[in-house]
Amino acid sequence: MILEKLLNKRGITRDQLNTEEKIQYEGWEKILKKEELSTEDLKQFISYQITVIESRWKDLDIEQSKKAELIPYHTVYKLLLAAIDAPRIEREELIRNLEKLI
Repeated sequence: MILEKLLNKRGITRDQLNTEEKIQYEGWEKILKKEELSTEDLKQFISYQITVIESRWKDLDIEQSKKAELIPYHTVYKLLLAAIDAPRIEREELIRNLEKLI
């Protein structure tokens, strides 16, 4: 598997990963095992990445410059999530507007 190759290339075993890395590894592994990703799979992955970034922002041991480097990633993930949810939100808004007309 490609993830195992990556760890081997970096000289790391799965046991050496910290808790956060293990969770991310397992998430990636689950995604790679699927034939096709669903929209829900993407939403879960993106939401998890947003959570990871926001938890790093709360970590007082991380330098401000390192936290600032995460801003573009957070922005892109939020935009992707908004793009995925846009049709549903637009539909709900249209339904509300039509109900007002009834």
